[in-house]
Amino acid sequence: MESRTGERLPEVEKEDRGSLKERIWIESKKFWRVAFPAMVTRVTSYGILVVTQSFMGHIGQTELASYAVVQTTLIRLVTGFLFGMSSALETLCGQAFGAKHYHMMGIYLQRSWIIMFITTLILCPIFVFTTPIMRLLRQEEKLSQEAGKFALWFLPIMYYYLFTMSIQKYLQAQFRNSIIGCLSTASFVIHLIVSWIFVDKLNLGVLGAMVALIISSWFLVIGELVYIFGGWCPQTWKGFSKHAFSELWPVAKLSFSSGVMLCVEIWYTGVLVLVAGYMKNAEVEISAFSICLNISTWELMMSYGFYAGTSVRVANELGRGDSEAVKFAVKNSVITSLSIGTIFWILALALGHILSYAFTSSVEVAKAVSSLSPLLAFSILLNSVQPILSGVAVGAGRQAMVAYVNIICYYFVGIPLGILLAYIAGLKVEGIWIGMVCGIGVQTLALIYITWKTNWDDQVKKASERLNRWLCEPSHESNGNTQALQSS
Repeated sequence: MESRTGERLPEVEKEDRGSLKERIWIESKKFWRVAFPAMVTRVTSYGILVVTQSFMGHIGQTELASYAVVQTTLIRLVTGFLFGMSSALETLCGQAFGAKHYHMMGIYLQRSWIIMFITTLILCPIFVFTTPIMRLLRQEEKLSQEAGKFALWFLPIMYYYLFTMSIQKYLQAQFRNSIIGCLSTASFVIHLIVSWIFVDKLNLGVLGAMVALIISSWFLVIGELVYIFGGWCPQTWKGFSKHAFSELWPVAKLSFSSGVMLCVEIWYTGVLVLVAGYMKNAEVEISAFSICLNISTWELMMSYGFYAGTSVRVANELGRGDSEAVKFAVKNSVITSLSIGTIFWILALALGHILSYAFTSSVEVAKAVSSLSPLLAFSILLNSVQPILSGVAVGAGRQAMVAYVNIICYYFVGIPLGILLAYIAGLKVEGIWIGMVCGIGVQTLALIYITWKTNWDDQVKKASERLNRWLCEPSHESNGNTQALQSS
């Protein structure tokens, strides 16, 4: 199919694929080139929030519970939606890179910034009016007031997410996300040091912990922007373009589908935290639940590294037009992630009873966490498969379908079952977690079926149509030598 600028999608090279061993080795190198830096980035970025929670737990139990409510509800809502919206770039930039439409990647990034900036402005009132929102949800008065104070500190963090999430998708699509892994690791180390100084040495309490969070977060964003604007992406970043303001609606629709897909998934756990808040002794229940949730999510961040590798590999091969390579990439990703997930499942079963003391000094909370450790282990096992299958869908631009699956599995299976077991069967926080595991389990089965039934030849055609429909005229510089990018 010829585009309106006369460019064609590249023909699939007819090459000898070699033996199975060679194919696995080549595919694994491509996969880990994206997955490992993405995994480091997500683990360290989320680790910054976990470190802050750990400091809050040693400041006081009320501070820990208040921070947990904001982080596991409001922050999950915002980051879920923004992370999901930025996933549209995984589809667009990944397929554009595979099709060698390099100049379009910078334009897609700018379109994403425009759409996500407007979305962030719309979400700001949630943080301003956190206290009345918590009261409306019938949370404890003391918890609602403290959560309202914490929420205001997270306003600068929202804009950090806007930039870092979109930039990460843009860079990983062109195999340049190793710089983000380095920057995020440095940001994590800075956060540890600054938090220790502000909280332990200067005794600044909540103020010190939140200022440290803001400083370390924006260090990462500034580093990413310097990398892009400083000329390290010469083929894909040609400066700001007027084309960024065209074709916004189609990109917005794909971004919205992506946002819903991940928002309902991440918000799912936030709803369960709110459900735990209605129990007696809510501070202990919320603290225990959020600690287990943070451990599970930290492992999930590693799986999201595999999610990134999978989505890039699927998108690249669809853009290149090779359906057989897509199938092989999917199989390789699932087996790799499941193998590593099994190791963490065993570790969670063996060490679950002692992990809690890293987050709290309360014996009561630690005992509650210990009782949840077997369920935590099975959550970790499921999380090693589900994100990979979501990455397959994102690489193909099928976010809307996964959004429907997530809504049904989480909100019509997981949450009702969790409430039933917690309040009717009397299992309390264990019942909520069982419901969550069941929801994720049903979702995983549904995604396995969808992936198995996908016609990848049809997906190649759809990728070709999408790329040519949104293609803009490249600048003269973009028509130059692209060998450096292809060999990088």
